[in-house]
Amino acid sequence: MHRTARSLTATGLSTSLALLAATPAAAAEMTVTVTIPRLSVAEYHAPYVAMWVETDAGKPVTTLATWYSVKLKANEGTKWLPELRSWWRKAGRALAMPADGISSPTRPPGTHSVSFAGAKSPLGRLAPGNYRLVIEAAREVGGREQVAMPFQWPVQAPATVAAKGTAELGAVSLALKP
Repeated sequence: MHRTARSLTATGLSTSLALLAATPAAAAEMTVTVTIPRLSVAEYHAPYVAMWVETDAGKPVTTLATWYSVKLKANEGTKWLPELRSWWRKAGRALAMPADGISSPTRPPGTHSVSFAGAKSPLGRLAPGNYRLVIEAAREVGGREQVAMPFQWPVQAPATVAAKGTAELGAVSLALKP
């Protein structure tokens, strides 16, 4: 009986230590801010956008969001997702769209933010390491553009990484909080 009590205490201690070790990632938060510029063109279409995390070696880890025409009849909006070429080749073709928690409508010109909690999917699966957040935009009768921002996971201290597109994307930023 004495031995059983020690085993339970050791197990409880191991579980507590594991939970404490997981706390930084679990409590972490990522906020992505994307500016879709207002373009003066004859025929304007809101861009399709994909956001994903990849290793610093370029291997895709998880898709965070896709903004496309989700409300077209017969799911026709997915027809143009391959125009997000980098995302499509790395991760998109393997996803069944619409994907719950990932798919949402295109956004008009302006600044848009999305937040992700570290304990929840898709960030809950990130192992400690160096990563890149990649944002790609493609627009019908327009261009295609991609920006990438490096970050480290789990988050040790608050950090902000910023980048700027040249045509299809404006200012983009990644804010990380432990």
